[in-house]
Amino acid sequence: MNTRRLLRTLATGLGTAGLLVSGCSSGSSTSSASATGTAAPKGLTSYYTQKLSWRDCGVEGFQCTSMKAPLDYGKPDGGDIKLAVSRKKATGPGKRIGSLLVNPGGPGGSAVGYLQGYAAIGYPAQVRARYDMVAIDPRGVARSEPVECLTGKEMDAFTQVDQTPDDDGEVNKLSGAFEKFADGCEKRSGKILSHVSTVETARDMDVLRALLGDEKLHYVGASYGTFLGATYADLFPTRAGRLVLDGAMDPSLEAIDMNRDQTAGFEGAFQSFAADCVKKTDCPLGTTSTADAATALKKLFTDLDAKPVPTGESRDLGESLATTGVIAAMYDETAWPQLREALAGARRGDGSGLLTLADSYYEREPNGKYANLMYANAAVNCLDLPPAFDGPDAVRKAVPSFEKASPVFGRGFAWASLNCAYWPTKATGSPHRTEAKGADPIVVVGTTRDPATPYKWARSLAGQLSSGTLLTYEGDGHTAYGRGSDCVDTAINTYLLEGTPPTDGKKCT
Repeated sequence: MNTRRLLRTLATGLGTAGLLVSGCSSGSSTSSASATGTAAPKGLTSYYTQKLSWRDCGVEGFQCTSMKAPLDYGKPDGGDIKLAVSRKKATGPGKRIGSLLVNPGGPGGSAVGYLQGYAAIGYPAQVRARYDMVAIDPRGVARSEPVECLTGKEMDAFTQVDQTPDDDGEVNKLSGAFEKFADGCEKRSGKILSHVSTVETARDMDVLRALLGDEKLHYVGASYGTFLGATYADLFPTRAGRLVLDGAMDPSLEAIDMNRDQTAGFEGAFQSFAADCVKKTDCPLGTTSTADAATALKKLFTDLDAKPVPTGESRDLGESLATTGVIAAMYDETAWPQLREALAGARRGDGSGLLTLADSYYEREPNGKYANLMYANAAVNCLDLPPAFDGPDAVRKAVPSFEKASPVFGRGFAWASLNCAYWPTKATGSPHRTEAKGADPIVVVGTTRDPATPYKWARSLAGQLSSGTLLTYEGDGHTAYGRGSDCVDTAINTYLLEGTPPTDGKKCT
């Protein structure tokens, strides 16, 4: 079962699970807001002037620390939240530009895990030479007082609930699963559940900027990280430095429109996969046409709904887990061969391949434990926007429009969008234009066949931002930077190193 608006990079979903900050020792440094020449907002001086004590993380080349932020920025004397930070210092040669904060998306993806598992190693050498690579796990995520909701066994059950209900009984079971999920979050994480919004995390980023001694925040955000970066720029336009927003979201959309657009995005990604698949003699969905491939996939889902197949584990593969496995492979075309094998296995009665893909999507470990990605994802989403639907009747009315957007995934995506209807805290955000008037040039990157963040969102965000410039990657997959396009990488590297953005409307392949 998919939680509404899960927007993340494949690197987050498949590449960073299990990368933990270990015990620390040795070394320290301090900085303060005064070093940046910017005054702390009223009532927040103690946070903007706290001392950071950097220590060896136990991961080669990385330092770690923690910082405090007010749990509630409206009541800064009402208690703190502790946030995990990590960095890898600039390697040289060349003059250090400053700190480069990275966020891989989600919401709920661990930025610290992404930094240590990929960014501080995989980003271009010339960028790592001149920036301290920095990450902060957002409030409620991973090492920063994570939101918790269900036990591993409870989450296993949740992921297997039928997400395409056929009758009132199945609708009640799905609604009950969302209610149990929400109740678990309130029971285990009620203290922070009202304070994990994107606006609050953006304010945390400004505290960190000051503590790092930077006058401006330089930042690369992917997927949901683009919403976080755009929010920061809107709140603190004169403190926004070189911002790259890759795989952009559109903050002006209501939840139902965002979910329907994303449904169409995954349909487009499947069409690309199917067009590639049917050219191969071993395509498990046939070798005739993409339309026939879609029909074959829908039949497989229907068959699995009626009779799940074994996986070699205690969990059988039903329609919900199978759908999630297919969705997981839509984020990156390099996963297509794995998906073909998994689909072929499922047709033979072996669900292990699709289960592996689904587990990667949910960040489930082999021991049955889950990372908190899905819990934080729901908590942030349900605060940031009012729910897409207020109950099952509203979903029923919307299903046809979702099925029009995607005959393959539409019904499931519509029902998955019901989850925030049962959330215990009221949304504090709302759809809005994001202009960031007064900010330096901001680079917005869109991929034409991106499944999770449709290209139209990048065009919209670039148009909203007063200093936005659009860089287009004509291709498949989720996000573009560091995914093989020399044109994209050169444009972004030049911007990060020299401050010169690409020409607005530049297109790359």
